Amino acid sequence: MRKECGNNYKDSWPKLVLRKWFNLKSRTDEFHSDYTTRRGAFDGVNERRKSCSDQGRYVFVQDDVSEEWLIEAPDCQRPRCDPGINGDILNQRMFVGTWNVGGKSPHEDLNLRDWLHTPAPADIYVLGFQEIVPLNAGNVLGAEDNSPAAKWLSLIRRALNSTEKDTEVRVNYSCATSPECEQQQIMKPRISFSDLLSLEADFDPEDSDHRYSTSSSGSSLDGSLTGDRNRYCLAASKQMVGIFLSVWIRTDLNRHVSNLKVSCVGRGIMGYLGNKGSISISMTLHQTTLCFVCTHLTSGEKEGDELRRNFDVMEILKKTKFSQSQSQRICGQSFSPENILEHDKVIWLGDLNYRLTATTRCGAGGDTHELLKKNDWQALLEKDQLRLEKRAGRVFGGWEEGRIYFAPTYKYRANSNHYVVQTLQSKEKRRTPAWCDRILWRGEGLKQICYVRGESRFSDHRPVYSVFSVQIDMVANKNKVKRPTKLPNCMAKILAEEQYVLTS
Repeated sequence: MRKECGNNYKDSWPKLVLRKWFNLKSRTDEFHSDYTTRRGAFDGVNERRKSCSDQGRYVFVQDDVSEEWLIEAPDCQRPRCDPGINGDILNQRMFVGTWNVGGKSPHEDLNLRDWLHTPAPADIYVLGFQEIVPLNAGNVLGAEDNSPAAKWLSLIRRALNSTEKDTEVRVNYSCATSPECEQQQIMKPRISFSDLLSLEADFDPEDSDHRYSTSSSGSSLDGSLTGDRNRYCLAASKQMVGIFLSVWIRTDLNRHVSNLKVSCVGRGIMGYLGNKGSISISMTLHQTTLCFVCTHLTSGEKEGDELRRNFDVMEILKKTKFSQSQSQRICGQSFSPENILEHDKVIWLGDLNYRLTATTRCGAGGDTHELLKKNDWQALLEKDQLRLEKRAGRVFGGWEEGRIYFAPTYKYRANSNHYVVQTLQSKEKRRTPAWCDRILWRGEGLKQICYVRGESRFSDHRPVYSVFSVQIDMVANKNKVKRPTKLPNCMAKILAEEQYVLTS
C-alpha cells in the first residue's frame, strides 16, 4: 500500500525485497473502506486520499482503533439493538463470489452485472479475486501495484449501485443445471440486477452519521454513483500481491458493523511471500461474528501437490490472527474472535487449485476428454482432489461445500469456451480441466441457496458464486463461549505427517 500524502518517501527496492522475503509485519492490518469519521474524533486515524479512486477520501485504519472508528461510541461499547427487541434473529442474504482473473486488468466496459445478478439483491457482497496482477518477480518482490484493484472496486461499485434500467441484461451462468436454482428461476422472473436494486428504498443519509465516504467533486471513477445514492458501500478491502478481497454491505447496515479487522498470510515463494496465501476479513454484524477468507493455494498437477495445498490450509488457519484493539483491552469488551475458527460463521473462497487425480488422465487425457464431452460432471467429481482429501479427513474437517452442478472452471483457452485439454499435439502449457475455484463454509445459521459459475471469457478461469441465507443475532448471546483455538489432535497429527512428507 502506498502512502499518497504526508511524506512521499518510498522504501528502497532492497528494503522492500527484504521486508517481503522475511515476511516482516508491515501495514498488513491496514485496509480500505468507505467509512469516515469526524475530524479529530480519534487519535491514530489518518484521513488520506483514496488509493482506489481519484476522488473522495478514505480512512486509513489502524488495528487498535478499528471499532472505535466505526461506531464512534464514547463508552467503548458496540452499538446495541433496540431495547424492545429480545432474542430476534435477522435473516440476511449474502452473495459470495470468487474469480481468478489471470493477471489481467479490467477494461472500463467489463460488465459485472451478469456475474452479480441474482433473483433478489443481497444484503452483503463478498468478492474475492486472485491474480489481479501478473505474478512476476516485480509484483511479488517489489512495490504493490494498486491500480487494478482500483479498477475492480470502481466496476463493482458501479454494478451494485447502478440505477439505470437495463432490461436486456441476461443471466448467462449455468444455474439451470442446479435443481435449487432451476426451481428458483421458475418461481421468479428474469429481470436485471439493476431493476432489482432500484426497488430498494432510498437510504436516508441522516441515519448514517455520515460514516461512509462521499465524493469531493461532481465526478468520479464511478460516474454519478456517489454520496447518498449509494445503496451499497465498501466495508473493507485488502490486497496482497494478486489476491484481493472486498466486502460490501447495504449502506443502512453500516451502523451495525463493528470490529473490522484484516489478516494476511503469505504462502508463496519460500512459504512466505504473497504470490500465494490468504486475506481474511473479520467483522461483527449486530452480535454475530463473520470471517471471510480469500485464498490462492499452491498450484501444480503432480502427485503430492494436493498435500502442499492441504498444508497451505493448515498454515492459514494457524497463522491468521486478529488482535484485540486497545479499547477492548481497556474496557473489557465482549468476546472478539482472534482467529478464523473462533467466528460464528466463516466463508472460505478462492482458487484452491485442487485438481483431478492422476487416474483420470489416462494416456493423453482421453478419459477426461470423453467425460467432458458427455458433461458427466459427477463422474469427474469422483476424482476431485478436494473431495477426496476432505473425505479422508486430511483437510477442511467440519467445513461444508454445496453440490456442484456446473462444469470445471479451469483451464480455458484465451477468449474461448474450449478447455486447454492435455494432448500430445498441444504446444500450450498443458492443464487438465478442474474445479479450482471453490466456496466452502462453516458455522450454524448458514444455508446455501445457490452455487453456480459465470460464463465470462475474460480469463482462463470462470467466476464462481454462491448465495447464502445468513442468520444474524440481533442481541448478544450471554451463553456464547470462546471457541477452542487449537487444531484438533487428529488434524495436528495429519499436519505433522504432511510436513514430514513435504520436507523429506
